[in-house]
Amino acid sequence: MNILNREKVKLNVAVADKFEAIRMAGQLLVDAGHVEPTYVEKMLERENLSSTYLGAGLAMPHGTNDSKPFIKSTGMSILVIPGGVDFGGETANLVIGLAAVGDEHMEVLSSVAVLVSEEEDMARILQAQTEEELIAIFEEGMDL
Repeated sequence: MNILNREKVKLNVAVADKFEAIRMAGQLLVDAGHVEPTYVEKMLERENLSSTYLGAGLAMPHGTNDSKPFIKSTGMSILVIPGGVDFGGETANLVIGLAAVGDEHMEVLSSVAVLVSEEEDMARILQAQTEEELIAIFEEGMDL
């Protein structure tokens, strides 16, 4: 099972609020078999504890510490939101849902953070015309 594939990428998404974005990102992880549906609730719970907005237009919602039993395999989902969505006073244009087994969480998180910290790479991500193009940028930048 791939950490990232076409079925877990949505371009040109419009959402009402961050909770809708988190539900959508989480549902992609559920549909791909990475997590049980309960994990999505844990993602929402985590967001209520503290924002998962990381800066530079990126939010990475993930479950709480006690959500590990609901994770079957490491995976990520990607939403590109051209109009942006408010994450606690900050605008996220890229929302990446994350579920990771064991210690892979920090590894994936830091790889993504490094990739999007480059303005040029973030611009390429947000301007990707196809799911395949977006995945290629992540594969190139993250060694997936």
